Amino acid sequence: MKYLIAFLVSMVPLVELRGALPIALASGIPTLQAYAICIVGNMLPVPVIFFFARKVLEWGKDKPMIGSFFTFCLEKGHKGGEKLKAKAGRGLFLALLLFVGIPVPGTGAWTGTLAASILDMDFKSSVIAVMLGVVLAGVIMGTGTLLIMHGVSFFG
Repeated sequence: MKYLIAFLVSMVPLVELRGALPIALASGIPTLQAYAICIVGNMLPVPVIFFFARKVLEWGKDKPMIGSFFTFCLEKGHKGGEKLKAKAGRGLFLALLLFVGIPVPGTGAWTGTLAASILDMDFKSSVIAVMLGVVLAGVIMGTGTLLIMHGVSFFG
């Protein structure tokens, strides 16, 4: 059951691997298994997001009840994409990888993939950049979680 919970949590927007990995490790799932489950769970929605999210969001942005949320998601993706473009120039692949990989709220695989779709990046390089970013976020979150769990302190 704890494996399924970690897998499902890693698929949730905004929480993603960044929240699922600490849950998995704290629940006693072995480290490599926790990484694998959370990476797969976080990456599973990426093709759907890349090919369909933008279309669905654009369709629903003027609909009652869902319009404001869909507009928010489109604007978030657009702003993320514009930031990437402005900072990256020709290094868009690396910028997308770092955007997804540095665990700051709102910069995970979901937002990164939506931004890549809005920027019309090609699918293959987008998925590779997002996957490497998810792995980077996993290393950062996993290291932090394990340090906290094992009581390691840099300050004494």
